[in-house]
Amino acid sequence: MKAASILFFLTMITFVSFGQTDKSKRASPPDSVKITTQDGIQIAIQYSKPSLKGRQLGVDIAPVGKVWRTGANEATTIAFDKNVTIEGKALVAGKYSLYSIPGEQQTTLIFNKVWNQWGTKYDESQDALRVDVSNAAASASQEQFTITAAPTGIVTLTWGEHAIPFQVKAGK
Repeated sequence: MKAASILFFLTMITFVSFGQTDKSKRASPPDSVKITTQDGIQIAIQYSKPSLKGRQLGVDIAPVGKVWRTGANEATTIAFDKNVTIEGKALVAGKYSLYSIPGEQQTTLIFNKVWNQWGTKYDESQDALRVDVSNAAASASQEQFTITAAPTGIVTLTWGEHAIPFQVKAGK
């Protein structure tokens, strides 16, 4: 009887633990983008979508001049099946975490070698590439952070009134 009670208790703990891992129920739900560009690059992005909820970008969230995890929860990942250039700078095929340093006029995008981690565990010594890109205005305000990719290889990070587009092309 005692063994049955212990087994029941352990089963309930397991059920409750695994039942709470539904990521779609998070305040910042997961999303993904998969595309094959016109020059044959497969791009796969996985991220979580935080909401503004009345917060001001650059001040309350994603502060200007500081490393931001570029999403929420686990590190945002971006994978390329072939060698690429990002805004003309070479990056070897692989999977990376994506961080950024928001700025007033431009943003630094950071492709980091450590991708399987929580988003706040950034280690600069593991950077594979840093690229500065010009900020743009979003066509419409976005309450939730969103990443899109076009067949032309333009990947765009959009949140609030801001958009950060960058060009991915086949490497040489």
